[in-house]
Amino acid sequence: MSIDRSLLFRLATSTRFERTVKAVPRGQDAAWRAAARYVAGTEAGDAVRAARELHARGIGCSVDQFGEQVHDPAVARRVADDYRRLAGDLAGLPEDVWLSVDLSHLGLDVDPAACADDLAVIAQALPPGRRIQVGAEDHARADAVLTCVLDVAGRGLADRLGATAQANLRRTPDDVGRLLDAGVHLRLVKGAYVEPPDLALPFGEPTDIAFLRLAHRIAATNVPFALATHDGVLREALLAALGPVPIEQVLGVRPEVLHDLTARGIPVRVYVPFGENWFRYWMRRLAESRGR
Repeated sequence: MSIDRSLLFRLATSTRFERTVKAVPRGQDAAWRAAARYVAGTEAGDAVRAARELHARGIGCSVDQFGEQVHDPAVARRVADDYRRLAGDLAGLPEDVWLSVDLSHLGLDVDPAACADDLAVIAQALPPGRRIQVGAEDHARADAVLTCVLDVAGRGLADRLGATAQANLRRTPDDVGRLLDAGVHLRLVKGAYVEPPDLALPFGEPTDIAFLRLAHRIAATNVPFALATHDGVLREALLAALGPVPIEQVLGVRPEVLHDLTARGIPVRVYVPFGENWFRYWMRRLAESRGR
């Protein structure tokens, strides 16, 4: 891990830094020009257009409304209402369009029980065959996220849920075992958060090996899963070993790979975020590009 990467992650969660950049003359415009490749836009309609364009190219997507770390119950309620509407709107979109959400955006930090109830309602509102993928968050929230996903899966909604497993976290092999037992779709990532060494493996070879081992373990079951990585070496090694496993990528990151994968008959899904809170997301994309 480089110092630059750690610094960028701190800046990505700094309200003061965001305000400073936006206060500089033309600062917001310059930041938006850099961020736009990673973001569908600020409105749901922007994400819908991106979803249709990707579908026309044989590519699925998972739409996410920006936001996390909500501590106001009223805000969490509005977010849940937005997601219920989005879930219903999927009926008018191609079948390969799913949803994504960070549970702290649904108020996980405020009321975990209410968060689980809201996630269940959103999952129930989805058209048949769709899923809502729960995103990865920092280690401090990992247990609460896992508990919420397992709770909702236990309500008979496992086929409408997706969970994200972070290969770099030392706890993940145990978490994956519980998610496999629950039959929840798994999205395997390397892990993006900067965590203490006693909680997470170093980036690089240790995390890559953990990713490989988890991928093979999950593939040995009947649980549906996807490999979410832009690491071409790791991806191709697993495709050679496991066959045409679904691959997930982030909008704007190595887009040239998408055509190659679809031409080879490999299912591809792209994460398509939208909303006003794009600045911190952009900073995280920058941070994740360091130290890999």
